Amino acid sequence: MSADSPRAARLFRGAVRFAVVIVTTYLGLLAVTFFIGRVVPVDPVLAVLGDRAPATAIARVREQMGLDLPLWQQFGIYLKQVLGGDLGTSVLTTRPVAEDIARVFPATLELATFGTIIGTILGVPLGVLAAVKRGTFIDQLVRIVGLAGYSIPIFWLALLGLLLFYARLHWVAFPGRIDVVHEYTFTPITGLFLLDAMLQRQWEIAWDVFRHIVLPGCLLGYFSMAYISRMTRSFMLTEMSQEYIVAARAKGLSEARIIWFHALRNAAVPLVTVIALSYAGLLEGSVLTETVFSWPGLGMYITNSLQNADMNAVLGGTLVIGSVFIALNLLSDLLYRTLDPRTREK
Repeated sequence: MSADSPRAARLFRGAVRFAVVIVTTYLGLLAVTFFIGRVVPVDPVLAVLGDRAPATAIARVREQMGLDLPLWQQFGIYLKQVLGGDLGTSVLTTRPVAEDIARVFPATLELATFGTIIGTILGVPLGVLAAVKRGTFIDQLVRIVGLAGYSIPIFWLALLGLLLFYARLHWVAFPGRIDVVHEYTFTPITGLFLLDAMLQRQWEIAWDVFRHIVLPGCLLGYFSMAYISRMTRSFMLTEMSQEYIVAARAKGLSEARIIWFHALRNAAVPLVTVIALSYAGLLEGSVLTETVFSWPGLGMYITNSLQNADMNAVLGGTLVIGSVFIALNLLSDLLYRTLDPRTREK
């Protein structure tokens, strides 16, 4: 009983710290999005009424929106609305922003998930290979490919990919998410078109959706692969220099077993965080990709809203992206503690 008490106390303190971090981080995110909406040179009242509206109408709407109140009271109202799921109404679509985001976010989620899967499948083996072949031509080649992923603008690669694979070779479909022929006959379930088509065994539609997503997804996967392979190489080099690797070789274990079952297993602990951050980066950083490929996702929604001074939609999208970052960071931290028992005692 006495042995369990310190452990229970540690777990309780850890849970309290965890809750405090979540609340503090989210409040900070809400504060940032609120003050961004107040410092941008866009008047939300004029965005609703237009710049030719009479002064009386402007004053009335400003009062209805609470913009005549002190800033701290405005933040309190904003906080209450957001916690209640109210992100305001979009000027561009005249619908609640929460409904718009629920409609467009699955497209971004599907594209980012596709890219992360490609990046992880390619990035981890390439990083391991570069670490094992350190200093050789293979190592240099992997590092050059990764460096190109950081250096080449994604919109340039996207346009080049469309020119080659769509206009010349006809390997991929026209920009968009699904062909017009299937757009009004296909009924999504989860909002992830590729998964939904497969679940409903509509293989023709699944193939059409795949032909639309493969090029933008592979481009995002390339940039994800560049980051994951570089970090995997770094983690593997650290693990390969540890004493347990020397002991494993002394015991006569095969090099393949040492690399894949010992070194990579320990490197997977920090690698989880890297993959989670890469995933979050694709969720919020696919604006250019969605714009070039006319992908109706959150990035394109925010871009169109920003061009039309629809600040409710911009701030709502920013808040969702920030929430995703917080959630993925917390998830990676939980996985880190699960994979590394030493962190549970801290």
